[in-house]
Amino acid sequence: MAEAWIKKLSSSQKTCIVQDNKRKVHFTFSDGAELIEEYDVNTDELLLRKWRKKGTLGNVGKWEIEVGEQSSSLNFEIDGLVESNANPVFIRKDTKSHFQWRIRNLPYPLENYKIVTKPQEGQIVLSTVNKKYFKMFGVPDLTRYGLPLQQDVIEMAHANNTLIISYKKPAAYVEFEKRLLQEIKRLKASKDGDVDCATS
Repeated sequence: MAEAWIKKLSSSQKTCIVQDNKRKVHFTFSDGAELIEEYDVNTDELLLRKWRKKGTLGNVGKWEIEVGEQSSSLNFEIDGLVESNANPVFIRKDTKSHFQWRIRNLPYPLENYKIVTKPQEGQIVLSTVNKKYFKMFGVPDLTRYGLPLQQDVIEMAHANNTLIISYKKPAAYVEFEKRLLQEIKRLKASKDGDVDCATS
């Protein structure tokens, strides 16, 4: 499964540009799906990953954010009701060594949270003893790469009303990310319309 995913990435059409201190890469796959990743030029940290897939009728779907958060300027008159900023906000923000999720606006102490992996379903289940919050989420990176979830690599921390969940990346996946980043940095202008993504 890992090789299939690597092959899919390699065969995709890629365009890349360095702008605003970010390395932005756009992948287009043969099935019409699109992937955008943004990296910090100085630290190589993944800042944003979002997907857009074609619908069953061939229409273009909405962008779905997998990592990071899209900066948004909501206009109340256009967008209508806006979600309360006191509600829990679930965001994924990885580090080089960990997949990491932050859930803002969760005031409960650390001992209130329980987290369990369900490898067969490919899901992580977060719940609270006081039954105030429940969330199921996956790690699409591991699913695409064909690696199962593990319970013993998850850690939790709580500070400033934010719960931080860290999942240590498997060594094989860390190596894959390094290889992918090296390939991205090597992207040059080509007949496919790619632009130079190397920094001078």
